[in-house]
Amino acid sequence: MFLNLCESYTDDFLKTTSLWNEIEKEHTKPNRYYHNISHLVHIYQQLLSIKPEIIDWDILLFSLFYHDFIYNILKKNNEEASADKAVQVLNNLQHISKERIDNCHQIILATKNHQINTNSDVNYFTDADLSILGASWQTYTTYINNIRKEYKLYPDFLYNKGRKQVLRQLLAMPQLYKTPHFKKQYELQARQNITAEIKLLEN
Repeated sequence: MFLNLCESYTDDFLKTTSLWNEIEKEHTKPNRYYHNISHLVHIYQQLLSIKPEIIDWDILLFSLFYHDFIYNILKKNNEEASADKAVQVLNNLQHISKERIDNCHQIILATKNHQINTNSDVNYFTDADLSILGASWQTYTTYINNIRKEYKLYPDFLYNKGRKQVLRQLLAMPQLYKTPHFKKQYELQARQNITAEIKLLEN
């Protein structure tokens, strides 16, 4: 899929292959239990269901491939670093305007706080990124177990405190999902899942 995406922006197959190998290498590191290739596939499937609503599909796909390119649990600037990486890559391709590159940068940065945006593509992407929260409880428990493995460096008392803070911030949002499509499909289940996880962390 990534190679096909790049066909419109470069004739250099070796370059696109190298870019994909780089993406694959980052997303298959042993410390990536959730933020891996499967995560990218999941988001892609979510976005595919609303493709006609997307303004710039190609930029959304570039955002997908690079939004978690940098992932270090010890750092707080992963989204910024990933967005900068995407800009670097897109600047070295052809036929991509500065406006579109800036849009990609904006989409990736939005995954940091998941706030509503005037750009509908941003809202669709951040909603797709959070769609795992509204999955079945069985799928959700697999997700939270994998997140815990990614943060295995931290003892339970530290991890649980930080995780509960994040979850409570999510619950405090007027709505988790900014678009009618994702809100209707996932909002209720997501809030139930988050509430149940908080209870587990408090036990």
